[in-house]
Amino acid sequence: MRQQSYYPPQSPVSNGIKGLCPRCGQGRLFRGYLTIPDKCDHCDLDYSFSDSGDGAAWFIMLLCGTLAMGGVLFVELNWQPVWWVHALVALPLAVGLPLLLLRPVKGIFLNQQYLTSAREGRLQDK
Repeated sequence: MRQQSYYPPQSPVSNGIKGLCPRCGQGRLFRGYLTIPDKCDHCDLDYSFSDSGDGAAWFIMLLCGTLAMGGVLFVELNWQPVWWVHALVALPLAVGLPLLLLRPVKGIFLNQQYLTSAREGRLQDK
């Protein structure tokens, strides 16, 4: 019989932002930019449970789209500049910010999914 190791509780937010394993807090959660490996390289946790779906992308699109449009409207209503000034305001908010935030938010979602043992919904046979 293999002895189960004890892993202290981990913070899903802290581990998600750092891209660390939800169980041990030391192994890497990502291989590449957004790819999840098969298992943790430190504690061998099987990552087959991980399915953040489009949740992280949806929240990021909602946040960054609102900020980008708010920035464009603010600049337009206050200064009415030429089109390239709008590009300087909108592109970092609409392209750069989502790329910066997508990995940590997906990490937080996956860590929270592990913590709460969230699984795909199933119907019971009666």
